[in-house]
Amino acid sequence: MHSDKIKDYLQKNKTAHQGGGQDRILSQHEKGKLTARERIDLLLDEGSFTEVDALTTHHYHEYDMQKKKFLGDGVVGGYGTIHGRKVFVFAYDFTVLGGTLSQMGAKKITKLMDHAVRNGCPVIGIMDSGGARIQEGIISLDGFADIFYHNELASGVVPQITASIGPSAGGAVYSPAMTDFVVMVEKTGTMFVTGPDVVKTVLGEEISFEDLGGAMAHGTKSGVAHFVVKNEYECMDCIKKLLSYLPQNNSQEPPTVKTDDDPNRLDHNLINIIPENPLQPYDMKEIINSIADNHEFFEIHELFAPNIVVGYVRLNGKVVGIVANQPLSLAGAIDIDSSNKAARFIRFCDAFNIPLITLVDTPGYMPGSNQEHNGIIRHGSKLLFSYCEATVPKITLVIGKAYGGAYIAMASKYLRTDINYAWPTAKIAVLGAEAAVKIMNRKELAKAKDPDALKKELMEEFTEKFENPYVAASLGTLDAVIDPAETRPMLIKALEMLENKREKQLPRKHGNINL
Repeated sequence: MHSDKIKDYLQKNKTAHQGGGQDRILSQHEKGKLTARERIDLLLDEGSFTEVDALTTHHYHEYDMQKKKFLGDGVVGGYGTIHGRKVFVFAYDFTVLGGTLSQMGAKKITKLMDHAVRNGCPVIGIMDSGGARIQEGIISLDGFADIFYHNELASGVVPQITASIGPSAGGAVYSPAMTDFVVMVEKTGTMFVTGPDVVKTVLGEEISFEDLGGAMAHGTKSGVAHFVVKNEYECMDCIKKLLSYLPQNNSQEPPTVKTDDDPNRLDHNLINIIPENPLQPYDMKEIINSIADNHEFFEIHELFAPNIVVGYVRLNGKVVGIVANQPLSLAGAIDIDSSNKAARFIRFCDAFNIPLITLVDTPGYMPGSNQEHNGIIRHGSKLLFSYCEATVPKITLVIGKAYGGAYIAMASKYLRTDINYAWPTAKIAVLGAEAAVKIMNRKELAKAKDPDALKKELMEEFTEKFENPYVAASLGTLDAVIDPAETRPMLIKALEMLENKREKQLPRKHGNINL
């Protein structure tokens, strides 16, 4: 008698593991895609996965749905470990009714998200879904709404990561967008609110799935994708690497690792990275790599708004978030996309106790009617707001140009930055010397017999009086002008000094960032 029950139990579990059946699994493999369970096994430590709700089924009767019941119902989920650290994970199963979301599938996902928040563990969602299950109507849409609500509840409490390895359409795309990081796989991951067919019907515009919502489109143009990877294996490696820099939750510090890289290591070549001609570009990542432990920089959002660089390094084993202007792109000017990119990164770091280091070399905000009309004022203010709001240790190093509003926005002292350094090469002023002289001395220049000679003289005078770091240092706006070779040890000392920083805030429901 008991043996029959055990036999029935084993058969049910075997069926659940088959998802939509062998034919559908074969079809998934023929597309060059792994199944939901294979993806979870690839992500988690071997043998660590414990499944939750493997025997879930839908309870819908219309459209002959009783004949289309599958154990698991389109979502595989549970918990396990990545490098020994507990995580919760769910994966849409495309072999079951195209991975469409049912009411029960949504309940399974939100149950796991509740566990993740209560236990303080990251949650990872793997997307490969046809969206809402049409046959279930509004209850499927309500399921998505419940997932969105849980995304908001988890935001700033535990890290949320999305892997886009298949289609996501309509409402299905908003949950990934509400998570902290999105990894998209080239050629297989797609995300769009309305697909190519709707675009053609409404606008008469012909566009492919890949061009409309593929990984490169979201990596370079929309900024939805933080990482674009070549295949599913690279996707899982990326998530593992990302998690190695993040704490389990907002009450913990990020993981510290032992390093054999000397905290007092000097780099006398750093100064040579900066060209003598301030109009000539250079690669800010060379400076970031120099100061980082073992020269390792884990970049976020690499393909989007490349005029600002964000990502993680370790300094003497401790995780630090880097925000840096990139002179190689738009001369390091701040525009709408870079403001949004940096502001979101700063707010994530602040929520999860990751100190911030800002490296500055920017000529200003990007000019032009396109920027103004698309809201550079509104979007640029997000950068200011996020720096002001952040209470984690904040350190700023001005390397080159820091002019006008962009000087302010890049974590200047009165945004309540803790430590502000500059190299002797720093140029801090309301305007660059040439622009300032043209405005302040236009009458004298117009009357001059040799305007070029006068302009050169006036520019030298302006540089001596204003466009250098020593004026700011004399006012205490800079805490020190430092030798570029000593950048790494000086930053590490500042971080050590700030490691017990506490900053009280006035009680309020929340601020009103200018979205």
